[in-house]
Amino acid sequence: MVQIPDPPAPPSSPASRPVPTSADVARLAGVSRATVSYVLNNAGAVRISEPTRRRVHEAARELGYVPHAAARSLRAGHSRMVLMPAPPVPAGPLYSQFVHDFQQALGRLDYTVVQYGASGLRGDEAARAWAELRPVAVLVPGPGIGPEGVAVLKRSGARAVVTLGCDRVEGAHALLLDHETVGRAAARHLYDRGRRRVGVVVPRERSLDMFSRPRLAGARAALDGTDATVTELSLAYTEESARALAARWRELGLDAVFAFNDEYAVLVLSALAERGVRVPEDTAVIGADDLLLGRLVRPRLSTVHIRLPSGRDLAELVDRAVRNPGTPPESRELLAATVVGRESS
Repeated sequence: MVQIPDPPAPPSSPASRPVPTSADVARLAGVSRATVSYVLNNAGAVRISEPTRRRVHEAARELGYVPHAAARSLRAGHSRMVLMPAPPVPAGPLYSQFVHDFQQALGRLDYTVVQYGASGLRGDEAARAWAELRPVAVLVPGPGIGPEGVAVLKRSGARAVVTLGCDRVEGAHALLLDHETVGRAAARHLYDRGRRRVGVVVPRERSLDMFSRPRLAGARAALDGTDATVTELSLAYTEESARALAARWRELGLDAVFAFNDEYAVLVLSALAERGVRVPEDTAVIGADDLLLGRLVRPRLSTVHIRLPSGRDLAELVDRAVRNPGTPPESRELLAATVVGRESS
């Protein structure tokens, strides 16, 4: 009789293995649990030799151990989560790069950045949803919160609430975006080039009002008291809308246009070319944001270059606010606008 051996036991699945603990890491690395905590939580107040740090990190990797964020938050009295709600408008290249740099800088300061993408929530209702996550800080883009929302977040444990927009909000740190500066720079450039009948594109998308209305106001302020006129031009971001505007160009009698930003400016350039309107001979065109797109079209697009502060500076502002939650809110102007003149104007 042939005896058939029992099949080997299947390897245990990852789900059935016990979850590694800091005690396991400490045993494997030959150190105390306190040392494991100091190393993995980047505790700068405790000096630990580099070889010991390496042993702890290697042991944690071998075991697949990661620190428990909730437990760490309980020990520290607050989390290390910085919440960044999604902006109310599609993020362009300029804002996307700013957010990327800001996130990296916060990561180097041992914060975890979480982007919150829930749609349909506005104002204080949104603040209550953000507060449920118990972030240590919140960076709010646009006009998305009021004083009551700031108070809700602080009562939930947020040590810093920072707004990114055109206006200050009581109780919050403010990173102020002065878009009037952009409109003033564009209008002055066109005026200095001899243009006197200036159109200013205002996108029909209401979500862009927070940018477009201040830019229009800045252009009007720049040309106030001169012999120039400013005409508001409503435009949707479609070829059809741009063609309809270009069809009225001769009737409008404009000799220049500030087209809100580079993407709208390229849309206008294309529509004017189809109607035989020469740029810059008949009409000068300028955009804003200084995107690569504007350097690729012909004629090359004049633009307003917008310089934002470094992500590191803003991350340090958040870190200071978290460390010193009782300090008065700071306000900081972010935009610096300079014209880059090219062939289109």
